[in-house]
Amino acid sequence: MSGPMALEPGGAEQDTLALRLAASAARLPPHRPADDPTLVVRPAPPAPDRAEVDRLAAAMADRVGPAVHPYEVAALLESEGLTADAVRHRYGHPNLFSLASALYERVPRVHPEPPPAPDPWRPDTVRCLLRGALFALPGLAHLLAAPLWQAARHAPALVASAVVSWAWGQALGHRAHLRLATGRREAGRTLLGGGALGAALATATAAVVTGDGAAVPIAAGQSLYLAAAGVLLVLARELLLLAALTPLVAAAAVLPWAEPGPVPRAAAPLLALAATLAATGWALREARGAPPATGGARPPRLSASLPYGLFGLAAAVLVLLEGLRHPYAVIALTVSMGPAEWLLYRYRGWSVAALRTTATPAAFLLRSAGLLALCLAAYLLPLTPAALLTGSDPAALLLLAATLWTALLLQAFGVAWPSALICLAAAGCAAVVTLLRLPPGQAALPVCCGAAALCLSVCALRLLGRPSVHA
Repeated sequence: MSGPMALEPGGAEQDTLALRLAASAARLPPHRPADDPTLVVRPAPPAPDRAEVDRLAAAMADRVGPAVHPYEVAALLESEGLTADAVRHRYGHPNLFSLASALYERVPRVHPEPPPAPDPWRPDTVRCLLRGALFALPGLAHLLAAPLWQAARHAPALVASAVVSWAWGQALGHRAHLRLATGRREAGRTLLGGGALGAALATATAAVVTGDGAAVPIAAGQSLYLAAAGVLLVLARELLLLAALTPLVAAAAVLPWAEPGPVPRAAAPLLALAATLAATGWALREARGAPPATGGARPPRLSASLPYGLFGLAAAVLVLLEGLRHPYAVIALTVSMGPAEWLLYRYRGWSVAALRTTATPAAFLLRSAGLLALCLAAYLLPLTPAALLTGSDPAALLLLAATLWTALLLQAFGVAWPSALICLAAAGCAAVVTLLRLPPGQAALPVCCGAAALCLSVCALRLLGRPSVHA
């Protein structure tokens, strides 16, 4: 056969049968004899029982509604064990297909939405809050050791090493995460070499900035801790880092009630540093003990991590400028990095959910703008009372926080160069105005951060407001 076969009775095969019957009838006598006793009885076709069909439609509405063709309903009726006799005598239809067509016409079409898929970007709330606390806890070391050294004398060395460590850590963290996609062993090797090199570079910078050799060991300890803590955070060893900082927390908890003395003040930071270095060595040993990656994947180019390092440099300068005027505001900003990371995950999850609820690119762009505004508001509103409690300028702190969060959002989607260049321009302008005491003076930081936040928001809407980015 060259064509499809009809599945319902009453199709072309009936026409063929009719032709054959007509041909046979043509050979019969044209007139039946009058005394022929044969009585031809043709029963009337059964009338559909509408009440029974309606009851069946109501009982099977949830299964008939999603059907896209009466054949699906026929298959469903057959799977229910409905016989031909029941179709004819109970429902008054000549066959199963006729009853299926009647049910298909009675039940409205319903196409249920697929079950919601699990959110791939659901954040770990406890882990994000813990990371925010871990960013701020090292400041307790400066609080404990403050009476033991001259802060004004050693501050330039510590600030210079911290800026270098921050910039290097951002670039190293990005490169290590890229290597984690290849294998844990390769990431461990990158963190070991990069962390040691970054600590040495930060210490050398401190030695160049200061002429006092007493500040170099302090800067070296700070650089070693920042490098080791960065390694533990990349390897998701937050609890291990928290355990290493326990001596520092315990010693600082005594300060409101008693004076621990010079020995505990010096011993607690040193013990915390030693514990952090030991925990980092254990984590790196475990990572390097993992099986090597297969496939011979080439390491990523060093230039791919350059914009992340430049952003780290710009962020360090902006935070430093804010810390010169309001150091306690910087503590609040540091702690807020945990909720900021949580909101980055939520933005990505909500954007994926918006793909299922919007039908046009314009509607998705509008939805993306609303999500961006919602996340920024959720991040900045808790910082407002923190700025007031620390006596800092709320506008400067909030605009700086908005700049950092929006830049991190772009980096989370791999858009690194725009955020790095915009933040570098803002940090450079604010630093020049502050150092040279040019107008508008102290208003330079909020003005520069406000302009940067506006540019970053426009970039975010333009680049992240497209559905293809989130698919």
